[in-house]
Amino acid sequence: MPAETPLYDTAALRAVERAAAAELGDDFELMRRAGEAAWREWLDRWTQAYSLLVVCGPGNNGGDGYVMATHALRNGRRVRVLRLREHAPRGELAQRAAAEYAAAGGATIEFDGALPAADAIVDALFGIGLSRPPDATAGALIAAINAHGAPVFALDAPSGVDADRGAAPGAAVVADCTLEFIARKHGLRTGAALDCAGELLLADLGLDLPAHGVYPVAEWLRAPDLRRWLRPRRRDSHKGRNGRVLCIGGDHGHGGALMLCAQAALRSGAGLVDAATRAEHIAPLLARLPEAMPRAVESSEDVRAALAAADVIAIGPGLGTQEWGAHLFVAALTSGKPLLLDADALNLLAAQPRALPADCILTPHPGEAARLLGSDTARVQADSYAAVRALSERYRCAVVLKGAGTLVHAPGQGVRAIGAGNPGMAVGGMGDALSGAIAALRAQGLDAFDAASCGALLHSVAGDRAAREGGERGLLPSDLMPWLRRCANPRADER
Repeated sequence: MPAETPLYDTAALRAVERAAAAELGDDFELMRRAGEAAWREWLDRWTQAYSLLVVCGPGNNGGDGYVMATHALRNGRRVRVLRLREHAPRGELAQRAAAEYAAAGGATIEFDGALPAADAIVDALFGIGLSRPPDATAGALIAAINAHGAPVFALDAPSGVDADRGAAPGAAVVADCTLEFIARKHGLRTGAALDCAGELLLADLGLDLPAHGVYPVAEWLRAPDLRRWLRPRRRDSHKGRNGRVLCIGGDHGHGGALMLCAQAALRSGAGLVDAATRAEHIAPLLARLPEAMPRAVESSEDVRAALAAADVIAIGPGLGTQEWGAHLFVAALTSGKPLLLDADALNLLAAQPRALPADCILTPHPGEAARLLGSDTARVQADSYAAVRALSERYRCAVVLKGAGTLVHAPGQGVRAIGAGNPGMAVGGMGDALSGAIAALRAQGLDAFDAASCGALLHSVAGDRAAREGGERGLLPSDLMPWLRRCANPRADER
């Protein structure tokens, strides 16, 4: 079984730093370890780089940069530290690190609006120490770093990125690689942080977090974690044992959404899939997906038998918010069956909030999440962790907040961050396929939180495999279908 990958907030990390410093009896020891770890990681990746520009801020992140610069000097590299005029080292630790760098013969220059030539740049400006937008002067320095052209190596967090929320409220460094210290930060795995952090590496500095009494706030799921839930089936399996999913939606002109949902449910392992939709979509659906069992529905009465037979209901893809969709929405809510609400089912819920069954799953994108919360999209994206928790608490059910760095949460559970997916998946119909995948896993026996987590991960990993095969631009939801099947049968050696 894959081990859990815990994620921490900055408050926990600062608590660990304080406890470890007291235990080690030397406040400078952690800075020494961080700077040395940064140097070793940089040396492994940019062995041929001779000239190094280390951009240092006034705090402990800057101190880490001074220590790294000292190691580079002593190893024969051409090193310059660059800082803002007003960013002289503050605090005993940063001052000590800067003094050791100067004693080793290191040169420090001030930012004058341009950066000197260098083979690589180290961002040790703010790290996790800044959660507000950088001021104009710091913003100009960050812009110069991003425009320089040399690879950028960020220490702990790209400067300007909020390591708790994943947002970049102002200018932010766009790094090629970020070396996190002590533990993985939950905010670097969602939102704008994904465009800024680059490849994420970890140097734990020899610290055992549980021993210091701090606990993770989230869990990072990646492709090998699929094996936690997707195990080989019993030899005597039959279709009834693998669950019956009812997909409801596809108002006039939107039959494709329901078709994608039904196909994803089958490719994710559902034993039987019914599709309740408008009569005009029956023939195309059968031509495309003969394994599905479509039925023409013109009123809620027409869907009653299918509701009774279903193990799980996925409603919303192409549903619309007119009378037809609204009546089917109410019928699904009162069916007493496990539900997944997506797309227009979420819009109907936002328009008329109501209590939901505890085992319900909601799968909103940020716009739908904003409507469900009575908020706005920008606020949701500024703190997606807060948004997914608020949704889960308000509706008392599992929530998948879709987007870059999808998050999953349920009452009484921690947040799970999906460490897969790519920009090619930003196309209409991807959410419909996700709904089918999650509903299929729920029908196969996973509880709501695990089905939401596994389904979101399966869908994202399938998207990555499909993109690897043909590229991100032009990726279609239907391209994921064969990969859903392959990824739903993970091998022990798969990464």
